[in-house]
Amino acid sequence: MLLIIPAHAVTPGEILPDPAMEARARAITGELRCLVCQNQSVDDSDASLARDLRVLVREKLKEGMSDAQVKEYVHARYGDFVLLRPPVKPGTILLWTAPLLALLAGGAAVWSAARRRRAPAETVELTGEERDRLAALGVSQGNDSGLADS
Repeated sequence: MLLIIPAHAVTPGEILPDPAMEARARAITGELRCLVCQNQSVDDSDASLARDLRVLVREKLKEGMSDAQVKEYVHARYGDFVLLRPPVKPGTILLWTAPLLALLAGGAAVWSAARRRRAPAETVELTGEERDRLAALGVSQGNDSGLADS
């Protein structure tokens, strides 16, 4: 049951008294990447830098900034990396296309391996000398395709 409750690192001292403003702060910090953890949002991270960013977001909201202005303020200082969903532009196009490229490359590899596996084996005629050697070893030659029983 505890696994379905989202883990937030917000401490009681950070929570704003106004529930609507606190909800706005949580929404904003949920979209910002922790620069220390790199795979967690600022809202979920226990890192001290994430705490500083949570406090900064709440301070900017108290100053009367809109959600977009707060995000832009943080983005201007920390760059595209601070956003969990960076903007699509030439500098971030690889971030957006990498999952699709990886999926396509994996599919191509599986298709290629399956195609090679289905290709019929090349048959080769045995020479007379090879037939004699097989006969000396006692191997039966069901056909001349080169696929003798051993």
